Amino acid sequence: MAKKALITGITGQDGSYLTELLLDKGYEVYGIVRRASTFNRGRLDSIYDPHKPDRKMFLEYGDLSDGSGLARLIAKIQPDEIYNLAAQSHVRVSFDVPEYTTDVTGTGTIRLLEAIREAGIKPKFYQASSSEMYGKVMEVPQTEKTPFYPRSPYACAKVFSYWITVNYRESYGLHASNGILFNHESPRRGETFVTRKITRAVAHIKAGLQKKLALGNLDAKRDWGYAKEYVEAMWLMLQQPEPDDYVVATNETHSIREFLEAAFGHVGLDWKKYVETDPRYYRPAEVDLLIGDSSKAKKKLGWEPKTKFTELVKLMVDADVKLLKDHMEGRAKVTL
Repeated sequence: MAKKALITGITGQDGSYLTELLLDKGYEVYGIVRRASTFNRGRLDSIYDPHKPDRKMFLEYGDLSDGSGLARLIAKIQPDEIYNLAAQSHVRVSFDVPEYTTDVTGTGTIRLLEAIREAGIKPKFYQASSSEMYGKVMEVPQTEKTPFYPRSPYACAKVFSYWITVNYRESYGLHASNGILFNHESPRRGETFVTRKITRAVAHIKAGLQKKLALGNLDAKRDWGYAKEYVEAMWLMLQQPEPDDYVVATNETHSIREFLEAAFGHVGLDWKKYVETDPRYYRPAEVDLLIGDSSKAKKKLGWEPKTKFTELVKLMVDADVKLLKDHMEGRAKVTL
C-alpha cells in the first residue's frame, strides 16, 4: 500500500520539488492550499499529469491559521509523513508584517502539531527550519550545536517552530525532525528573492527590456545550494529510525556581489553597469555571514550537495533566459 504524505506549502519552490520526489517514489501526495480568488499553482502544473493515473497528487483547502481545519484534514487523510514547509518566508517582508509572519511561520507550527495530537495518529513530521535562525552568527561554520541569534521576525518565528518541534518530540514521542536548511535556490524560486530577482533581471537586461536592477546589501554572504537536491535531505530525515535535527548546506559562502558577477558574466555583461543599491531593500538588522557544516547529514543520511555555486547560478540564468524567450515567442504568436 502506498505511503501518504501531507505537505503544507506545496505550491512553493520546495513543495513542488518535494512533490516530484515523493511521486517518483510511489507516494500519494496531499497538499494543503489556501482558498483564494486566484490560483497560485504554476509550479505544480508540470507535475500533475492526468495521463499518469498512477501518480497520485491531491490538493486540499486548509490554512495554518485554522487549527481545527488542520485536525480534520489530518484525521481524514491519515498521512504517514507530514512536511511543514508553509511560511511567510521573505525575511525583508517579515519586518513589514511581523505579526502575520509570527502567526503563520511560528504559531502555525504548533497548530499543526496539536492537530496531529488531536487526530490521535503519529505520522513522521518534518519541520522546515532555517539558517536565518543563526542570524548574528556565534561561530563559523554553523552546525547543529551553534546557538541561535535571530535577526528578523521571520527568524524569531522559525526559532520558536524549531524548539516546539523538539518539545513535541521529547514530550509526546513524535518522530519529529528539523531540517536547518541554508539558502537553497532554483528556477522555481520566487521572483522577489534576491537570487531570482538577479537572474530574472539578467534575462531582461540582456534582451533590452530592463535597464537597471535595484538591490540592498551586496556584501551579505550566504551558503547557496540547489533546492531540488535539498528536498531529498528532507525525505531522508523521515526515513531514519530515530528523529533528529540536521544542517543542510554546501559549506561554501558567497557574497551577493559574487552572485552578480557569475550571473551577469554568464551572458557577457558587466554587472556594475546595471546594478544600483537602494536603501529600501536593506534590513533593519542584517545577517552578514552564513555558512553551514552539513557533515552530520552526510554521515547519518548519506546526503551531500552535488551542484556547485557557479553551476547553480548558470542554470538559473539559463532558465530565466529561456522563460523570457518562450514568453516573447508566445506573445508574438498571439499577436499574429
